[in-house]
Amino acid sequence: MPRPIQATIHPEALRHNLERARQAAPDARLWAVVKANAYGHGIERVFDAMRATDGFALLELSEAERIRQLGWRGPILLLEGVFDARDLELCSRLGVWHSVHCDQQIDWLAAHKTQQPHRVFLKMNSGMNRLGFTPERFRSAYARLNALTQVEEISFITHFSDADGPRGIEHQLQAFLGATQDLPGERSVCNSAATLLHGMEAHVRNDWVRPGIVLYGSAPDYPLHTAADWGLRPAMTLSTQVIGVQQLQAGDSVGYGSTFVADAPMRTGIIACGYADGYPRHCGTGTPVLVNGVRTRVLGRVSMDMLNVDLTPVPDAGIGSDVTLWGTARNGTQLSIDEVAAAAGTVGYELMCAVAPRVPVVVEGAA
Repeated sequence: MPRPIQATIHPEALRHNLERARQAAPDARLWAVVKANAYGHGIERVFDAMRATDGFALLELSEAERIRQLGWRGPILLLEGVFDARDLELCSRLGVWHSVHCDQQIDWLAAHKTQQPHRVFLKMNSGMNRLGFTPERFRSAYARLNALTQVEEISFITHFSDADGPRGIEHQLQAFLGATQDLPGERSVCNSAATLLHGMEAHVRNDWVRPGIVLYGSAPDYPLHTAADWGLRPAMTLSTQVIGVQQLQAGDSVGYGSTFVADAPMRTGIIACGYADGYPRHCGTGTPVLVNGVRTRVLGRVSMDMLNVDLTPVPDAGIGSDVTLWGTARNGTQLSIDEVAAAAGTVGYELMCAVAPRVPVVVEGAA
């Protein structure tokens, strides 16, 4: 028998979350963001559930090729654009739209020989200070692109740094609106947090929204709101089993470093999951976990292949009992990935992307 750990992808949750994103910005078209192999879920595993999207946004041309091979004929957007002049030929062949965020990318387009003009999204650095032209340089970049025969249509894109926090989007939105005023072209400004929090505001023009993390059932502004608050469902469940039981006495310690010491007799369960499976080593005592659908806690330090949990709330649990590290237990109880991530001092994005290759992945309902 294989080791009992498994990640399960839930297509119905993906469909539900996609529709929830549409409801948040009903007048916009929607990019389903599937970068990082669909946030660790697997592009091929999520594709059928996301067919209702208007387009796919991603990072690498290899991901675009995979989407095309799956039969997608609609828009695909490279969020960071091309990384080399030679990539433009593949963009032409695949019919991929791409962001333009620097002078070098414009130079590459100007030198590109093509009979198929490109659809580009000119990116503004409106305050995130990663990629893009500053508002002061944006119109000159637009003028250069607009003069190229290699460019068929220009749209505009920016990315918010604080859509999930108290600073909000207004400072960046005003910079974007000021620099793009009167320029013809579609706009894409809202990521997951901005889509949920600001997607229906009248002054936010949403030709395209770009939900990413919400599609996979994580709250972009946790802990201000939970996934349940937003009506999102977990798209991935990481599950395993109890593989051993220990009866501790007062004063007994658990795991490396003896970071947990029992203050009374108690039963603990040894779980087939560790940091080599992608479960964070920083999830110490108190991190929530479900055993037979009952909420309990991690004890002590996570090892490479195992971790220890408190069986006090689950007296009937033993070897073979079901364990849910995050997602949905067999009895329907849910444990948000955001809660587990918070216990590790990180975000749900990282946990999704960090599930190790040795963990088998199945798609619920697949033959």
